[in-house]
Amino acid sequence: MEATTDLRDPASLTITRKFEFNPKWGIDNPVLSLAEDYNPSDLWSLQRPRFCLLSKEEGRSFGFHLQQELGRAGPVVCRVEPGTSAQHQGLREGDRILGVNEHVVECEDYAVVVRCIRASGPRVLLTVLAQHVHDVAQAQQGKSAPLCPPLGPRVRPRLCHVVKDDGGFGFSVTYSRQGPFWLVLSPGGAAERAGVPPGARLLEVNGVSVENFTYSQLSRKLWQSGEQVTLLVAGPEVEEQCRQLGMPLAAPLAEGWALPTRPRCLHLQKGPQGFGFLLREKKGLDGRPGQFLWEVDPGLPAEKAGLQAGDRLVAVAGESVEGLGHEETVSRIRAQGSCVSLTVVDPKADRFFSMVRLSPLLFLENAEAPASPQETCSASLVETKDLPDEGTTMPPVLGGSHQCSLYPGPGGAYGFRLSCVASEPRIFISQVTVGGSAARAGLQMGDVILEVNGYPMSGENDLEKLQQLAEAEPPLHLKLAARSCPGSEACNPPRFGEDWAPASELL
Repeated sequence: MEATTDLRDPASLTITRKFEFNPKWGIDNPVLSLAEDYNPSDLWSLQRPRFCLLSKEEGRSFGFHLQQELGRAGPVVCRVEPGTSAQHQGLREGDRILGVNEHVVECEDYAVVVRCIRASGPRVLLTVLAQHVHDVAQAQQGKSAPLCPPLGPRVRPRLCHVVKDDGGFGFSVTYSRQGPFWLVLSPGGAAERAGVPPGARLLEVNGVSVENFTYSQLSRKLWQSGEQVTLLVAGPEVEEQCRQLGMPLAAPLAEGWALPTRPRCLHLQKGPQGFGFLLREKKGLDGRPGQFLWEVDPGLPAEKAGLQAGDRLVAVAGESVEGLGHEETVSRIRAQGSCVSLTVVDPKADRFFSMVRLSPLLFLENAEAPASPQETCSASLVETKDLPDEGTTMPPVLGGSHQCSLYPGPGGAYGFRLSCVASEPRIFISQVTVGGSAARAGLQMGDVILEVNGYPMSGENDLEKLQQLAEAEPPLHLKLAARSCPGSEACNPPRFGEDWAPASELL
């Protein structure tokens, strides 16, 4: 079933060892409970992050669930699906996400980390550290000490698009019987001009790994490429740096060199007749539904900004909309108001990035990122329109509690999720949609709900009462206890591992 919205008229180390602490020695003297074959000289490696290079097939997930642990920065892996890429690459329950590709996210909130993972497309490099190792490292080095190594240009392979000339592709291949392939460049040849570094190791051809190819298989693959080929390569310096860090040569970190096409980030200012295009949902090249621009009106903002009929929308305000439904995508566009930033790919770019199995957002040049992480949100939640003045925070009252009034967004949602503790009579905010009604009203993750529309939340049938109240006429009036209230039991959300039911997300 197709959906169409008219936007022309004014109107989304594997460490399994347990750390134990001797109270006589204090925090700086942990006792390790180790397997018998553990080598004490490897103690330094306990705090060394692990790298998990994940991939997913069309219509599938990476195979792990993320969960926000209240009271801590950054999400934690709460479940790994058996038989998936996440399991095969060593991701484990309890791992804390420190980095997504080259981005350090150990101090970012849940929504930012989810956004980075989804924007990475079918492949992603995660830097992780087991939870108990993370806690010990912070105790020894301080909570402000960074644990994620920065991944700069020295670990980035190159994605090079080589167009054959009179001298061919401009390289020959050398290899050992069981080793990888290396490229020997012709001086001034096509490969050198395309950015292939001297002595480069060949990793992929047109998005297909050649690590296990025979020489005859590689020759056939190159011949089938015709007049142009896209190579993923790593120079000797990059290969050595990755070896020292214990990390794989990762395609999601690749720099684009001489690529035939790139995504376009365009900025539109709504005019009296709207933006001037239709947005339609239909199946893309991969067979999955996507959001495509349709009927771009001449002379209106969309055409003036450079949008073309047939472009596929991949991001709104710098945030990926891959996998989102039509209504949620439209909601995200409308939430930007009269000025919106759209990232699109034309059919040629769509085919190229689908072939190399990388997200076009990884190769976005000269695009304006969101002004702050707070402008991003989890892709599973619905954004809201601009709200009336009533949807704002009132001054804090009653010794740390505060009140606010919420209006629903275009999808009828207020922009937050709830969780409850089985052993205690309280309901708290477990997730807030950034930019939504709840966020604008000042709700924060961990806030405890004391009253809704004047009815106290005592724990008995609270969820049922909340559902009934949410269906009442807006606005929704809340009285909350802030999570930072000193001396209040209700303001301390439960810690990881206690009996609580937070929201989690499959990635």
